[in-house]
Amino acid sequence: MIHQLAVVDKRAKIGKNVVVEPFTSIAPDVEIGDGTWIGPNVTIMDGARIGKNCKIFPGTVISAVPQDLKFDGEITQVIIGDGTTLRECVTVNRGTKALGYTKLGKNCLIMATSHVAHDCLIGDNVIIANGCGIAGHVEIGDFVIMGGLSAIQQFGKIGKHAMISGGSLIRKDIPPYVKVGRVPISYAGINSVGLRRRGYSNEKIFEIQKIYRAIFQMKLNVSQAVSYIEKEMLPTLERDEILTFIQNSPRGIVKGYGSGKE
Repeated sequence: MIHQLAVVDKRAKIGKNVVVEPFTSIAPDVEIGDGTWIGPNVTIMDGARIGKNCKIFPGTVISAVPQDLKFDGEITQVIIGDGTTLRECVTVNRGTKALGYTKLGKNCLIMATSHVAHDCLIGDNVIIANGCGIAGHVEIGDFVIMGGLSAIQQFGKIGKHAMISGGSLIRKDIPPYVKVGRVPISYAGINSVGLRRRGYSNEKIFEIQKIYRAIFQMKLNVSQAVSYIEKEMLPTLERDEILTFIQNSPRGIVKGYGSGKE
């Protein structure tokens, strides 16, 4: 149902059982999947591709042009996966020619007043709490939880199943499966509670803990820790994923607690 006080361009592609509340504006180059609810006072601009059964709360702006001085009017998109919820006053900017789109995965929850900048890639089942700022070109893996009022520097990478404490300033990459917090931000253990909730066995969690003890607690530098893990620990999906993340991190990963500068 489209409310008579909503402004929806006739060229927009609106799925079945979509609800559009009053005073919402939807541009022509927009696609919205079946069963999605669009609250009042929402602005959806050209390039938005919104999946099925999403919930978009009042004040949200989707697919505005990037806040990037290099942007030159190129045609780009915002892609939002099925079942994702954007709470009040969230902003998601579309991509630039660098990538061409900004993408949010399925079943994400982006809480009120958070900002997702151009060319970001956010995985499935991600929770971003209130007031977070995510700069351009950031990559966030599946099942990440980001505490409120946190901010991620541009080109940052966060591995899947990571948990970030509220109020964090993230200038280094965060590898998979860990918790980070404190000031400056640093490693704070394994996200064992989250992993158990998602079906990881105690044996698998212990394996991940053993890997990170070598990285953060054995007084080895990163290169030495990687060599040690490759020699001393059997290859597994999780081991190889952690090592690949670390080896492909050009800015480096967060430090262990008490190790000095970030």
